[in-house]
Amino acid sequence: MPTPHIEALEGQIAESILLPGDPLRAKYIADNFLTDVQQFNKVRNMLGYTGYYQGKRVSVMGTGMGMPSIGIYSYELIKFYGVKKLIRVGSSGSVQPHIKVNDIVLAQAASTNSNFGKQFNLPGIFSATSDFKLLSDAARRAEELKLNYHVGNILSSDIFYDDDPDSWKQWAAMGIACFEMEAYALFMTATNLRASALTICTVTDSFITGESMEAKDREQTLINMIGLALDIV
Repeated sequence: MPTPHIEALEGQIAESILLPGDPLRAKYIADNFLTDVQQFNKVRNMLGYTGYYQGKRVSVMGTGMGMPSIGIYSYELIKFYGVKKLIRVGSSGSVQPHIKVNDIVLAQAASTNSNFGKQFNLPGIFSATSDFKLLSDAARRAEELKLNYHVGNILSSDIFYDDDPDSWKQWAAMGIACFEMEAYALFMTATNLRASALTICTVTDSFITGESMEAKDREQTLINMIGLALDIV
């Protein structure tokens, strides 16, 4: 049945789904990678589609930016539509000198400066991790494709424009690979609801060099990441 944010009917969403932040990227994936595509959502222009990739039924849907947004969509997809595998595909900013623009980062775990996890009333701090099988499958496939990839801990931040321009250095000192804004909420939600989740990021910016990929180049550059994600669903 439809939810406040997703209008799909029962059975219209596959058990495996890719989750880009940008709904237009979801449309791009559906148009260029999937066959027999059917649109299942346009509420708030958060476009969602289901189709087939090499014979496998798969869905793709935008989530918007930030943890509150992906928290809503991932919860509804798992709880009300029975989604079992969720792979976020998005952009990130590297905070390590050896991780370059255009490289791919597979998130083993996500740290955060958010209080998203407080809703679970845990008597401590929970380590939000990806699903090991999805992670290992992604690493193995990245090796086969000879992609420049890294596996590590990432930071899901509530802040894009930080008032302290050097705050990233403290996270970098702890070995954080890159910054993004969604993975922690996805991992927490999936773990709580017993689903499997992974985040795959393409590095589009570097805190080290100041290099930033132009918006017009991002769609083409993200093809490797999208193909990798589709290969393991």
